[in-house]
This record gives sequence, structure tokens and C-alpha cells, in this order.
Amino acid sequence: MEYRPLGQTGIKVSRLCFGALTIGPLQAALPVSSGAAVIRRALEAGVNFIDTAEYYRTYTYIYEAIRDWPGEVIIASKSYAYTREGMRQSLEEALRALHRDYIDIFLLHEQESALTIRGHWEAVEYLLSAREKGMVRAIGISTHSVEGVRAAARVPEFDIIHPLINMAGIGILGGTREDMLAAIDEAAAFGKGIYGMKALGGGHLIPRVQEALAFVLGIPHLASVAVGMRTVAEVDFNVAVFSGLPLSAALRERVGRQRRRLHIEDWCRGCGRCVERCGAGALFLVAGRVRVDHSRCRLCGYCGAVCPDFCIKVI
Repeated sequence: MEYRPLGQTGIKVSRLCFGALTIGPLQAALPVSSGAAVIRRALEAGVNFIDTAEYYRTYTYIYEAIRDWPGEVIIASKSYAYTREGMRQSLEEALRALHRDYIDIFLLHEQESALTIRGHWEAVEYLLSAREKGMVRAIGISTHSVEGVRAAARVPEFDIIHPLINMAGIGILGGTREDMLAAIDEAAAFGKGIYGMKALGGGHLIPRVQEALAFVLGIPHLASVAVGMRTVAEVDFNVAVFSGLPLSAALRERVGRQRRRLHIEDWCRGCGRCVERCGAGALFLVAGRVRVDHSRCRLCGYCGAVCPDFCIKVI
């Protein structure tokens, strides 16, 4: 496994980052012991970087996986908090749940422009004070938008940017794949540490997985790429690709045949909360029930978190 410095933070991360969204309740909803075993397999293979968020509800999985692990584990988390008090609660919850004295990276979750960053500045000020106290090592944003990357690049207080990038441009807001690549270049010129997300387009690119991963591995300014993994086979596959190791035909077949889709149960009553939550514009109401435009769905599972009847899931 190759390791690269994350900007100017002094943090060195594996090229493959374990994306923890997939194992948790918004997606696969694995039992904690099973999800922790998948993470542990990645650690044993040389992955030292885990990406999560308060919203994902996967801290318990991560703690179970790392609690007796002897090596270094870099953890990045995120929060939607926009006030000082809200961010304080988010960070303290992460510290408690992970049984840690500090979190390596703490990000503002889904910031899409300079305007949204300004609207969260009180939370940024709290993270700056937490960084001074050693409670976090680096701060920044995650974003799906070209403008979000460009705006964050020009914020001197930010260390890290976590953008959405994939070969098909699936889920990129405010521009094309080429626009996002140019924005990533700009951010690197400002000295930001950058690690990517949604390399497989939320699962849409699984049939072209090797091509999709080769694309992101060819982006020079990405120190790491977060990839969601929910099985040991997926870990083994991704570790092999990221390490340049040969892949067996059996492993290619096991991973390549997996498909994911957003499923809405028949008992949906059309409250519309998920439609409001969907940043991709993939959900809409027809005759009192939610429908999905699968061509636009990122398979993030965020809509499921706001469903009061638990009728939305990624399967």
C-alpha cells in the first residue's frame, strides 16, 4: 500500500481510504461485529485512513475495529453543524464514541459554495479553537460541487478538501468532470490536502470498477480516495487495485456482479422529506409516493436518514 502526505498537515494516509458510510444504517446496516470485521480486514491490508461522519452513525463500528489495533489509524469525520455549540457537541460526540483524545480530520459536511461556508463560519471558529487545543489536527470541508472546492481553496484556515470526483462526473454539482479536475488543481496550488469521494459514482460504476479506480488513481493531487466497502471481498479487491497487485478472476467476478439501487418500500406515504433532502434532485413525488430517477441518484442513502417510516434503503 502506498502512503502520501495530505497537503501540509503532516498527516500521511494510505491511497485507499475506507469509506464507512456503506457498512452503517444508511446503507448495508451490517451488525456492528460484521462491519468492524470488514474495517479490520482493511487495516490488516495496510489501509490506515477511515472516512466517516456524524450523520453516518458508524462510530461504533470504527471503535470496535480499532480498539485493540496496534498501528496508527487516521480518522476523518464531518458535521452539518453551523453554530459553535453545535460543532462542539459534534466533536465531543466523536471523541466519546471513538474513545479518542483527538480526531485527525474534522470537516464541515457538504459545503457547496462560499456562501454556505460563510453561513457555517461560527462552527469553523470552534474547529479552529479545537485545532489549537489539539482536539483536531486538520479542518476543512467535504463537497459535491466545483464551486465548493474553489471557495474552500481560498480559505486560508482550511487544511483539507474532500471533493466528489469520478470518471463519469456522476453527482458533480455546478460543472463537469473537467471543471472539478481543474478546481482540484487550484486547491492543490493553494496547498490544500485533498482526498476524493464517490469514485464509483455511489455504485453506478461498479460494472466498470477497474477503469473507474484507475481514473481516480491517475489524478496526481489526490492523496487518497475514500471507497465504500461492505464486504471482505470488496476490501481485498480494492486493496489489490490500489496496491497494483494482480486480481484473480474469482475476485473480479464476486465484486463486479454486485449492483446497488435505492429501494422505496410500498408503505411510503409521500411526506416529501426525502425529496427535500436529496441534493441530487433524484427523488420526486408521483401520486402520493416517492419515485427515483436512478440516473441521478448518488446512492448516498442520506434520504433514508430523514424518512420517518424507514422505507428508504440502498440495497
